[in-house]
Amino acid sequence: MAGNDNIRKLEEWLAQPTLDAPVRAELTALYDKYMENPNDAEVQAAINDRYYTEMVFGTAGMRGVMGAGPNRISIHTIRKISQGYAEHIVASAVAAGRSGPSVVIAHDNRKDSGLYAFESACVFAANGVKAYLYDVLSATPLLSFSVRRLGTDGGVVVTASHNNKDYNGYKIYDHFGCQCMPDEAEEVAARIAGVDIWTGPKTNAEKYGKRADSAADRIRIAADTDPLIEIVPGEIIDEYIAAVIAESKQRGACRGLQAVYTPLNGAGNKLVRRILEEAGIGGLHVVKEQEDPDPNFTTCPIPNPEKPEALGLALGLARDLAADGDAPDIVFGTDPDADRLGAMVRHDGDYTRLSGNQVGVLIFDYIIRMREDAGTMPDSPVFITTIVSTPLTSAMAAKHSIETRKVLTGFKNIGDQMNRLEAAGEEDRYIFGFEESCGYLSGRYARDKDSQNAALLICEAAGLLKREGKTLVDRLEEVYSEYGYFIDGLEELVRPGEAGMHEIAAIMSRLREDDMLGAFSVGVSTRVDYLSGERADYGEGAPVLSKVTGIPSSDVIEFELKDGCSVLARPSGTEPKLKFYYTGVGSSEAEAEARIADMKAEMGSVIK
Repeated sequence: MAGNDNIRKLEEWLAQPTLDAPVRAELTALYDKYMENPNDAEVQAAINDRYYTEMVFGTAGMRGVMGAGPNRISIHTIRKISQGYAEHIVASAVAAGRSGPSVVIAHDNRKDSGLYAFESACVFAANGVKAYLYDVLSATPLLSFSVRRLGTDGGVVVTASHNNKDYNGYKIYDHFGCQCMPDEAEEVAARIAGVDIWTGPKTNAEKYGKRADSAADRIRIAADTDPLIEIVPGEIIDEYIAAVIAESKQRGACRGLQAVYTPLNGAGNKLVRRILEEAGIGGLHVVKEQEDPDPNFTTCPIPNPEKPEALGLALGLARDLAADGDAPDIVFGTDPDADRLGAMVRHDGDYTRLSGNQVGVLIFDYIIRMREDAGTMPDSPVFITTIVSTPLTSAMAAKHSIETRKVLTGFKNIGDQMNRLEAAGEEDRYIFGFEESCGYLSGRYARDKDSQNAALLICEAAGLLKREGKTLVDRLEEVYSEYGYFIDGLEELVRPGEAGMHEIAAIMSRLREDDMLGAFSVGVSTRVDYLSGERADYGEGAPVLSKVTGIPSSDVIEFELKDGCSVLARPSGTEPKLKFYYTGVGSSEAEAEARIADMKAEMGSVIK
């Protein structure tokens, strides 16, 4: 039954005179259903899920289902978050002796993203923080670039990245254009927690039109009226595009390439097309149904290029073109905020999907070959990747005398290493960073993954190979033949709600028990617990214990097996799921995939 505390909280929300009209309508309908039948289990669950907790602002920002209540994203949670972040920016500027604190705000195509960006700007302005606001769909990497270019104290992207249409979110960036690192994110979270959702936020939003007016109109009115709100100049976008194109490793490399592209109704459409057209791509076919913004993602319920089904329409278009004798060489897509890229390649008469790791391997291989051939490889080059990404790239780096730095999951950790290089005056050493979840960056102009950058480089690599009569799959096979087959597999346990949170915690606890060492038939060579920072190496005698260095504590556990394979488990920082990352290693693809199947079965037995 719905708890009395949660019913009381719902009634308190309904009693607020400033409650947003759509939020009031949703809560009123829910409350009326409860009053009609207090024993309705579905209504009870809906109330409890909205009120059993407050949405938490974590190290990756805040992301959740849109709707009414403290455990939902709405105007009220956006104002609360913005107030806390505004207070942090003002305090940081005062402590550093800086005047005129400022922030850049971007948004994707999701329902109410433009409205939330507008609301954020109004809160910042009311707190004396200059808000540079994009009035068009704007990619996450563009936001990172804009923070650095405009020299602001921080940045905000209103997006739920690749989640479904019910979600939205709020990511914050520091003055480097990097997502805030844990210490700063915790400071922001503490300030947000101290803001009363009704009386805390300062805002001038009511001065710039009504809730029913379009967000774009209200943004323009605010920019014309408030000296602390300014639309980002269009030349910033031009400069960003120029910075991406400057990452080309061989101009004209994709001149003869034919490609199919889908922006999945998001922010990448105009950016990717401009970049590839300026790069001289032979032909770029865009999926019509997914070209324009669509907050409902009508033709792609899960707009995540990591998932094969997200490229379904693009694949269909490519096959239709092939049937007409004009077969595209590559198919790729970007997610709604245009920071991730997924790809497929035409090979042996049809299209082969590339995993995020494989795209990373191919781009890294292309960068190495082009820079070595051109003599532009820096002294002591640095490659940065994550602990869950394929170890194949580390082997490639070692052969070419490139330093590999491994970090925790999340591109902010790659960005942090880039900042360390910059602080040491060694930024030129950075040549590439990637994470297996389809995130790539070769340039130093931003501090977040960039699908526009990835699109340019993967198309260039494919174009050069096409001239040699090869495909990206052919090149991948050549890499495997040199280093061995490293095949990756991913499993996700989705466990929403309070019960799911406890279940995920219980599974992670179970994986830390000593009898887990007997769960794998081939035996465990190393277990690394990134939460305790303890590494245990198992040989014939007692385990050799050591401490993990250079990587902060995180709820992650990894098993390296005696045959070179591995499995790593970590709860998602943004979604109610537990992720298992498998690496199968063998002398053939079939052998490596068989080992992944074995590890999944063994891990499944443990979880059951």
